[in-house]
Amino acid sequence: MSKKLSISLILASAIISGALVYFWNQGPISWLREIFTGEHQLVPVKGENADIKYWTCTMHPSVRMKEPGTCPICAMDLVPVMKSPPATLDNVSANSAEQIASDESTFTVDPRRQQLINVQTTPAEVRSLEKLIRTVAKLELDETRIEHVHPKIQGWIEKVFVDFTLQHVNQGDPLFSIYSPQLVSTQEEYLLALKTVDSLANSPFEHVSTGARSLFKATRRRLELFDISDEQIEQLEKRGQVQKTLIIYSPVSGHVMEKNAFPNMHVTPETKVYTIADHTEIWAYVEIYENEISYVREGQSVVMSTAAYPGEVFRGKITYVYPHLNEKTRTMRARVEFPNPDLKLKPGMYSNIEIQVPLGARLAVPESAVLRTGKRDLVFVDLGSGRMQLRQVEVGAKAGSYYEILKGLQPGERVVSAANFLIDAESKVQGVEASWETPKPR
Repeated sequence: MSKKLSISLILASAIISGALVYFWNQGPISWLREIFTGEHQLVPVKGENADIKYWTCTMHPSVRMKEPGTCPICAMDLVPVMKSPPATLDNVSANSAEQIASDESTFTVDPRRQQLINVQTTPAEVRSLEKLIRTVAKLELDETRIEHVHPKIQGWIEKVFVDFTLQHVNQGDPLFSIYSPQLVSTQEEYLLALKTVDSLANSPFEHVSTGARSLFKATRRRLELFDISDEQIEQLEKRGQVQKTLIIYSPVSGHVMEKNAFPNMHVTPETKVYTIADHTEIWAYVEIYENEISYVREGQSVVMSTAAYPGEVFRGKITYVYPHLNEKTRTMRARVEFPNPDLKLKPGMYSNIEIQVPLGARLAVPESAVLRTGKRDLVFVDLGSGRMQLRQVEVGAKAGSYYEILKGLQPGERVVSAANFLIDAESKVQGVEASWETPKPR
């Protein structure tokens, strides 16, 4: 009895195993084997669907079925994958021929389906590109227009005419008067030399009159070196009397940034009595990001706008580009100079800066046509008749809403510029990228 039972169990096991093998390979559950093993036993489709290689799901590309239907995982309608006809290289660059020949990078999306998901294509064209660099800046004083006022002699300030900080002065305006024993003695010497010249002008001894004139010139030169103006010297000659104090005038026009002048204050040539800044030119320091450094150079025109004057633009030029990069911010500093005749621009203001950089004629595609994966820059090239190709390109500068294309495309080739992510789902981008990284046998 036990022997017959054993034989029966063996026969039953054989029948069950055979049935499972049949259903696994040929039966209705054969799709499970295809999903878990990756093996696809596909048979050629005859008749009107002879160009269909297999049916797959756009959400689950691992599903590959011989017949149309729904996805066993998500129940979406399966879409056909067409057999790839021999590729033509009429309008394709040589460096992309290998990609077209590769079955992984070429796929088909039915034109009706493209219309349904609103696929749009744009030709790669040579166009005039202009890169716009936007940054911010803080306005500063023009360092070359700052004047420090020091007395050339020591003495005591008697009267102060400009007596508060940020007061505006014009060139030639009085700043302060000073009493200096050295200046008084020099005036006395000058008046004495002037009288000597007059009295010895008719001397029969030429060397005597020449010596008097030399002494006179030397004394006058000393007064000039003390910053005594020609007008003051002429007044001294007319009056014929020594002035106890003399007025020191402003050498430039501008605003008083520092004031260190008080009545009865003792000053020396080392004393910085005033600091006067000319605001008719203003500087702006801009920070340029590291990836935009190559587009910035001295002499470029700059447009600036400020919150203080909405709708008004100010135009200047880059006058200096700093030779070092700021390691903390990874930016490079550049100095821009702006004319400021009406003194609208104030030091300390923040402003928005725009630098227009003409790039010339470059091959370009819309920004929306490029998929940036981090490792590569990809585009979908429309090969016609519903056929698409995933193409790797090398991207250059971004100018407005366009990317410059350095490699990977030829003028006239059409690329998908709308519904890219839906086409992405059809093309299995990740799988294609992986196949590019896998070394091919030689």
